[in-house]
Amino acid sequence: MKLPVLATALFALGLTQAQAQSCEGNFSVVGTPMLTGLTYKTWDIVPKRAPARVLKDLGAAVSAEGFADMRIDNATSSVLAIQETSGSGRPQHLRITARKSGSGTRVDAVFVVQQGQVAPEAYVRDALCRVISGAQG
Repeated sequence: MKLPVLATALFALGLTQAQAQSCEGNFSVVGTPMLTGLTYKTWDIVPKRAPARVLKDLGAAVSAEGFADMRIDNATSSVLAIQETSGSGRPQHLRITARKSGSGTRVDAVFVVQQGQVAPEAYVRDALCRVISGAQG
């Protein structure tokens, strides 16, 4: 009977560690550079702040990162923006959502780069995490 107790304890420990992971630790990339589009993702929890307040601060942080055509969509609790830095006329898209999570707000950020384009992974990770930390208040 000790095995189920141990398994339960390890499972709970794993959940605690996953929840404590930082924005940088939650970062991932899906896709093959130049061959497919790339999707950069990360998320973090903003403690003790409501999604509506977080959303406003996220909008300001997105603007500070140099994104264009930024808009806040209150209906979907998201910030949408584009960035065109290659001169190709093919924009990259950013979508950040803010959803209630416990006593705080979970912020998910997704940055999509089209096929044939690349963005330095470390730069994207740092920029997305700067935007999310801008919502900390």
